[in-house]
Amino acid sequence: MSARVAVVIPCYEDGELLLDAVRSVREEEPVDVVVVDDGSQGEPTRRALEEAEAAGARVLRLERNQGVVEARMAGLATIEAPYVFPLDSDDVLVPGTLARMADRLDAAPEAVACFGDYLEFGGVRDNLRKVPERVDPFRVAYQNEFGAPLLRRSALEQLGGWAPGDGDPEDFGYEDWHVWMGIAERGWQGVHLGPGVVSYKRRLHGTRRLQSDRKRHARVYRRLRRLHPRLFGDLPAHRRRSELSAVRKLLYPLVYGRRPRFGFERSVRVWLDRRGLWTQR
Repeated sequence: MSARVAVVIPCYEDGELLLDAVRSVREEEPVDVVVVDDGSQGEPTRRALEEAEAAGARVLRLERNQGVVEARMAGLATIEAPYVFPLDSDDVLVPGTLARMADRLDAAPEAVACFGDYLEFGGVRDNLRKVPERVDPFRVAYQNEFGAPLLRRSALEQLGGWAPGDGDPEDFGYEDWHVWMGIAERGWQGVHLGPGVVSYKRRLHGTRRLQSDRKRHARVYRRLRRLHPRLFGDLPAHRRRSELSAVRKLLYPLVYGRRPRFGFERSVRVWLDRRGLWTQR
């Protein structure tokens, strides 16, 4: 039986975290697990890669470190499954989620992605991140609220994968947001697993790349605007059609958008979410 789903896991010096990610792929159907070693040199990671391979994962080894985008693209080039899930090596899946998401996409051929809520863990307390039920281009233009989805491979390839494709050699950092913007500006839609259904768990720790991305947010966000001129050119129409409340339509460009991001913002966001003061599906 061929796999419906492939999971792409880039790995750079991730050691035991990689094994946690690989072991979290537990389904009652075949899954093509592709680990892309992005030039790791450390012995703990080499041992983890060998264990992952012994457990049935396919391991691709890049000769030098090229970054998450190039590692994911190398994995994507080897995949034949119709659906692809990008899993960071420091995150873990919820068992059974991949089959459930693939079933939803099988039943909705017009949808290009399936997504659910996700859980942030590894901090002081776990935090459930509530994901919007529909792809709202107005919201996508200002903030990536969707996390990692199961993607229809044909649509992902049509977008050019996670690569920005503008010839800029700088590490991108917002490759998932880039894909969501591509989906939104084409008017493509996805399907949600349902309120409170957790699709994966995102680990919070000091070395996570998203922490450093905040420091260069304004510059990378300008790049996203250049890459997606149609999305931003149609913002007035997207704003009118958005189901956000009038207050949030006013606040999104101020709270998110191109302004610099600061480290304390996650704590504020979590506090607001837990009290129901900001989250709106």
